[in-house]
Amino acid sequence: MRRLLLLLCACGLAAVLPDAASVAAARPAPAVPAWIAAARPAPAVLAWIAAARPAPAVPAPVGGSRGCLPGGNGYLRARIRGALNLDIDWHDAEIECEGGPRPDGSGLRVSFAGPRHADGRRLRLVFGVGAVHEGRAGRALPTNLTVIFEGEERVFATRGEDHCTVDELRQERLGALGGSLRSWRIVARGFCTSPASTLNSDARILVSRFDFAGSAVFADEPRERPPET
Repeated sequence: MRRLLLLLCACGLAAVLPDAASVAAARPAPAVPAWIAAARPAPAVLAWIAAARPAPAVPAPVGGSRGCLPGGNGYLRARIRGALNLDIDWHDAEIECEGGPRPDGSGLRVSFAGPRHADGRRLRLVFGVGAVHEGRAGRALPTNLTVIFEGEERVFATRGEDHCTVDELRQERLGALGGSLRSWRIVARGFCTSPASTLNSDARILVSRFDFAGSAVFADEPRERPPET
C-alpha cells in the first residue's frame, strides 16, 4: 500500500511540474530600461556616422624655397650704412637670384632677393656690371647698384657706373654645354665709393663692400626669317 501511494504521488508531481526547458522558454525576457533603449542609435543614424567618418589624410608635399643655384652655393654678403645700417649675409636656400645680359648687351645684370617677411616685405639688390660678356672674367669693372625695399616703396640707386666697382668677376658654366640657353654661375666682389640715394634724394645709403655668387642666363639671338617669295 505504501509503495502504491508513493507511485501515485510521483506521477502527480510530474504532471504538475513542467521540465526545465519549458520553464526557460516560458520565462519572459527581462525588460530593457527605457534610458538604455533611448541611448541606442537607430540603424539610420549608424549609417550616417559611417558615411561622415573622414578618410585617412594624405600627407601634403612639403614645398621648400627654390633657392638660388642648383648646387646650393649661391650667396650674397654686403655691408650697408647710412639711412639704414644692415649687414647682409644671405645663403642659397633663403634667396632668389636671377641674371642675364643687359638689354643693350653692354654687360651683366644680376639680382638677389632676400627672405620674404610675413607681411610681404623683402630686400632686393640689383647689380649692373659693365664691360663684361658671357663666359669671360673681368677686373675693375664699373658697376651701378639699385637697392629695392619691396613692399615699402623705397628705392636707392647710384645713378651711374662710377660709384661702385667690381674688383674681380669670374663665370662658371652650369648644366650641359651647348643649347640655345646657357647658364653661368657669376662670382664677384667689390665696393662702392659713393652712396645710393632715393629718387628724391632725401635719404642715402653706402654699400661699402659686397660679394656674391649668383646666376646669369644667356640666349641665342633669334634668327631672322628669310623673306617670303
